[in-house]
Amino acid sequence: MQTYDLVSHAACPPSRVTAIAARIIGFDSNWLRLRWRIEGSSSLVVPPFAGKGRADELWKTTCFELFVKPEWGESYVEFNLSPSERWSAYAFTGRREGMAEHPVPREPDCTIRIGSSFTIFDAAIPAAAIPDGPSSMAMTCVIEEAHGVKSYWAPSHNSPQPDFHDPACFTAMLPAPSGT
Repeated sequence: MQTYDLVSHAACPPSRVTAIAARIIGFDSNWLRLRWRIEGSSSLVVPPFAGKGRADELWKTTCFELFVKPEWGESYVEFNLSPSERWSAYAFTGRREGMAEHPVPREPDCTIRIGSSFTIFDAAIPAAAIPDGPSSMAMTCVIEEAHGVKSYWAPSHNSPQPDFHDPACFTAMLPAPSGT
């Protein structure tokens, strides 16, 4: 699977994080598995364990996100995944319009592994929660470091302020699940 090098928004530079790479590590009829690798993560703020469950405003601290937009129409789905194991999923009818809770048949799995110089965040989203058909996607993240430093990472940035909903972020194609 392809690796996507994310870039931080120029208006919100990181403190010590030097690079973030995101990739799909598997997609079958049961799960879409994702991985983010954060280089230079020695000052990363990791939300405390909270147990599985939906939660809003996860993006206010370290949070990993997936956006999936089917080729037809303006609608898309946003998944927010936290190292705390909390998650959320929202459906939009257009860019930042018509936001509603998106149904997810089983809770996503989230795992973080912290090393001395890098951190790995893995997430598995139930395949049934992913829109059907060919879709563009964006893997993004909000990174909080010590002293309240927040950086916003996406495939690209076109706006003066971070905006993961910007169509410029949806640069990758989500492959079809294997075995279908």
